[in-house]
Amino acid sequence: MLEEVISTSAAALARAIREREVSSVEVVEAHLRRIEAVNGRLNAVVQLDGERALERARQADAALAGGASVGPLHGVPITLKDSIDTAGVVSSWGTLGRAGFIPERDATVAARLKAAGAILLGKTNTPEFTFSFETDNAVYGRTNNPYDLERTPGGSSGGAAAIIAADGSPLDIGSDTGGSIRLPAHFCGIAGIRPTSGRVPRTGHAVGPGGLLDAFTQLGPMARRVEDLALVLPIIAAPDGRDPFIAPMPLEDPAKVSPAGLRVAYHTDNGLQRPTAEIEAAVRAAAGVLADAGAILEEDVPAAIGASRELYAELLLGWDGGALARMLLESAGTALEEATIPR
Repeated sequence: MLEEVISTSAAALARAIREREVSSVEVVEAHLRRIEAVNGRLNAVVQLDGERALERARQADAALAGGASVGPLHGVPITLKDSIDTAGVVSSWGTLGRAGFIPERDATVAARLKAAGAILLGKTNTPEFTFSFETDNAVYGRTNNPYDLERTPGGSSGGAAAIIAADGSPLDIGSDTGGSIRLPAHFCGIAGIRPTSGRVPRTGHAVGPGGLLDAFTQLGPMARRVEDLALVLPIIAAPDGRDPFIAPMPLEDPAKVSPAGLRVAYHTDNGLQRPTAEIEAAVRAAAGVLADAGAILEEDVPAAIGASRELYAELLLGWDGGALARMLLESAGTALEEATIPR
């Protein structure tokens, strides 16, 4: 029972709970037991809210028994990256000045997931203010890759990716400025999507709306199954009236999109470092599926990747001489000498 529950997609869990095949309490308990079993080695979940999660699961089961209308994630447990504010639960953003900070208000994405019926299990680790491709900070320390504890799960959504890959959570929300969803998803073998700029409000996130990073920093779902990305993105997308850069654009059903005629570029070698033969084979297999569906594929080595990496490091993060980093540290109450953020 435990293995079946914790390895199931969020979408399947939601269906099973709605159809009374399993209770929300049973699902939450199963994930809490899994977190207890693996987190000592991973250090992926840095704040656990187990008692409240179980109480909310009991309320979810009672509501269902009473015939109440339910949301698409009713009774489904989730975790949330620690760069996302959660009311009543410490949200440190990975910086010492906020090590004990408890927000009074949920970030927009957290509020929307709760309104859809999701139950928060706890918060997952992130580097300070999300600005690193490895997940480590002075508050909670390093998160390890579940497939090899000597390796990193990537960053900045490394805690999210690690606990999802280890079956401790079916779903999390990551944030991505320069790869912080995509890299951990790749390193831990899960699914993730960085939405188009202007889709998901950043209100209540460590790196909020505005400034040079606005078009880069996006919030998006991470899960073991692609079906969960399609389920969750419509829940968290759309304007909230607080992030002024979110456009009121409809989000269409991906199931209605045909790949036939779409032009798709792909590569197995980025010109910087060649992947393993297994990864190369997986990329080619995915390209083959698209080609079989009628997409027009072109394989190429993207020569601009090396240059774009240098531009990202030197200009995007260093263009202001460290002013953004100092501003974030000051607002959080973290001393410069305590910081791990690049500055």
